[in-house]
Amino acid sequence: MLDFQLKYGCNPNQSPASIFMEDGSSLPIEILNGRPGYINLLDALNSYQLVHELSESLGMEAATSFKHVSPTSAAVGVPMSTELKRACFVDDIEGLDESPLAMAYARARGTDRMSSFGDFIALSHPCDHTTAKIIKREVSDGVIAPGYDEDALEILKTKKKGAYNIIKIDESYVPNPIEKKQVYGITFMQGRNNCKITKDMLENIVTENRNMPESAKIDLIVALITLKYTQSNSVVFAKDGQAIGVGAGQQSRIHCTRLAASKADLWHLRQSEQVLNLPFKEDIPRATRDNTIDIYLSDDREDVLRDGVWETLFTEKPAVFTKEQQKAFLKTCTDVSLGSDAFFPFDDNIERAAKSGVKYIAEPGGSIRDDNVIETCNKYGMVTAFTGLRLFHH
Repeated sequence: MLDFQLKYGCNPNQSPASIFMEDGSSLPIEILNGRPGYINLLDALNSYQLVHELSESLGMEAATSFKHVSPTSAAVGVPMSTELKRACFVDDIEGLDESPLAMAYARARGTDRMSSFGDFIALSHPCDHTTAKIIKREVSDGVIAPGYDEDALEILKTKKKGAYNIIKIDESYVPNPIEKKQVYGITFMQGRNNCKITKDMLENIVTENRNMPESAKIDLIVALITLKYTQSNSVVFAKDGQAIGVGAGQQSRIHCTRLAASKADLWHLRQSEQVLNLPFKEDIPRATRDNTIDIYLSDDREDVLRDGVWETLFTEKPAVFTKEQQKAFLKTCTDVSLGSDAFFPFDDNIERAAKSGVKYIAEPGGSIRDDNVIETCNKYGMVTAFTGLRLFHH
């Protein structure tokens, strides 16, 4: 396929629209089903880069859930606890433990289910039957992968009344090392960000505590590679092989940290017994459950607990999960990793991260206040590595 004509660009008023290779060669993708749009393809191509690189770096199956050109989460195929399976709504999926790819997507989709609603999915390996079963029942715009098992493809083709976007990418494709884009009719050119993010980047530990276990290294690599494909400024929290909180596109780094931390806190709280045992009625749709849980854990909890409303959602009125109870639960959530796409200019980021159980940090370093940041990390016994690599993405 030399080019692909799109219905329109980012918005319906932006026509004509198409994708093609500037050198006249064939596109490295094949549309197996559906008709993806401009934003779908931006999500597809950005998200596949993330999972391809994550898989190469760690030697594991990887998946991500993308919305509006940033990941809601990314993960590798690490085994899932019973609580996490329940929180991600996949405890009934047969064969899940035998499919690292399915576990990677279950983790990525389950991290921030509100943001992942209507996502675009990227898989590092050919889509198998189990992964397709998870994708089938979630609201999603499409998927990109280097291949599809025959039965998985047939499952996916049934989504959206046969209009689901399914893209196959040539995994041997290597992009031009020089990339261009236009803004306001002016062409920008730069070398592609081909930096390789590996565990070697975590060797420059600048804190008194230098004990960084292998599990933390995996989490920090997940965080850093996720950052590489997240709209900047950005901060990512990670735990157990998945990004559990993505704070993207904020002008202030402390706002990135607060956003990522709040999402990570919600991820932890969703696995508490009080949330897992919410007495939902059987016919409540998954998206409604997601929204209800989000409100139940917020200051607006009365919106789902007041008389006349809770009866439409639950078989009995749930007890309030107070802020004090939530804080007590979150204190048990430790050993979280944090990555930042640029240096921390103030120690307020570290203070906020500590409240969400952060123990391991990877950031470029280079701030005139590095000493203050390191001192605050030492106060909390954190392990911090300076990577020397900024990861802005626009």
